[in-house]
Amino acid sequence: MESQSNPPMTRDDHELHIVMFPWLAFGHMIPFLELSKLIAQKGHRVTFVSTPKNIDRLPKLPPNLSPLITLVKIPLPRAEKLPEDAEATVDLPYDKVKYLKKAYDELQQPITQLIQDTCPDWVVYDFAPCWLGPIAAKLGVSCAFFSIFIAASLCFCGPPSVLLGSGGHNRTKPEDFTVPPKWVPFESTVAFRLFEIKRVFDDVIGDDDENLSAMYRLGGAIDGCDAVLVRSSYEFEPEWLHLLEEIYQKPIIPVGYLPPMSTNHDSDDDDDKEWKSIKEWLDKQPKRSVVYVAFGSEAKPSQAELTEIALGLERSGLPFFWALRKQRGLADTEMVELPNGFEERVKGRGKVWTSWAPQLKILSHDSVGGFLTHSGWSSVVEAIRFEKALILLTFLAEQGLNARLLEEKKMAYSVPRDDRDGSFTRDSVAESLRLMMVGDEGKVYRENVEEVRDLFVDRDTQDKYMNNLLDYFKTHKLQDS
Repeated sequence: MESQSNPPMTRDDHELHIVMFPWLAFGHMIPFLELSKLIAQKGHRVTFVSTPKNIDRLPKLPPNLSPLITLVKIPLPRAEKLPEDAEATVDLPYDKVKYLKKAYDELQQPITQLIQDTCPDWVVYDFAPCWLGPIAAKLGVSCAFFSIFIAASLCFCGPPSVLLGSGGHNRTKPEDFTVPPKWVPFESTVAFRLFEIKRVFDDVIGDDDENLSAMYRLGGAIDGCDAVLVRSSYEFEPEWLHLLEEIYQKPIIPVGYLPPMSTNHDSDDDDDKEWKSIKEWLDKQPKRSVVYVAFGSEAKPSQAELTEIALGLERSGLPFFWALRKQRGLADTEMVELPNGFEERVKGRGKVWTSWAPQLKILSHDSVGGFLTHSGWSSVVEAIRFEKALILLTFLAEQGLNARLLEEKKMAYSVPRDDRDGSFTRDSVAESLRLMMVGDEGKVYRENVEEVRDLFVDRDTQDKYMNNLLDYFKTHKLQDS
């Protein structure tokens, strides 16, 4: 076990020490890190735990906060069938992520030892380590489950009894997930489309003995915690947060949206060179004309999907910048390729970028007007922060549930697709992009994003939620009870 940063050993009576333990996906680690920074800003100490490779890939800590945040590296145990050097979902094709979860479960002993050694006031953990709540309780440490998923997604999944398979209402086939569940008492369209749930059904309910299902892990994480933290706000989804309190029968504490503190937190020399090249291209494009295309660290379109996206971008006639991942780690043998002659035909108007792209900096650029995205919540928050039109193309996990809520609120438009297999055409891509970027029909979506923007990035609102969280942590820690 190795730590980076040395927090002061002296400790104020009012100072908290919190251990953060996210799942090994950057869509989880980054919100956990942003929450850590906000806690440290208030003068409290954080121990952030992950594996060596992931710690090394995290954005650099601001100098004023690094004395309060200790980054601890725990080596990832080897698991059978897990490719060498894979420490995060970004390193793996989707079908091998279950082996990463098996390796992650082997961290029980070292994380228990760390909690014993550091005696924190609180442990804040993710959905995957469903075993951590009972460990913390046995050690006399308060623990909270931090959901990077919004309240609407959590409500759709259901109470812990349903998630753990003991509360009736069991959903056993994909079709069961395409309608709002009975415990949602108000009208809503928040549910998966058939193709969305089919893509993740094996993980959602578990189809073998090799791993715990995602639903079971979520249920265990909720069942074993003292409080649930949600990346949300009462201003945005009040009915869902109130419902969550009812179905969980636990304290629900929204923590705001955790927008990254700065667009410049990745500023080493290599990143600056990459950004300089991207910025030079963006600077030549008209204001709010460019579609930024990116599908997060986990999703990778199939060859057929990639072809339709590319030809749709070409047909749209719009300038675009595409952050394209052709391979998910060395174990990914299904390489995808752009259509023949595509890059030549769109030269000058479109740019395909196949190495790491600084998303925040790109979205903050004036020439970018829209974002064709997978609907991952971090990407949605970043797009709203910079008032970009949202065009959605979902792939995995809870993305479909996010999309339904955004569609309901007329904040985003989804590319039309076949409900059963998720297929879409180049024409539907082109038409969706034009509608949202320049069409009159897209005006209401663009205006609604502008309207809600202040709520998502307002520092006073974020501060209010952070003070509320820390007050709760101070008054409900087990050591004082």
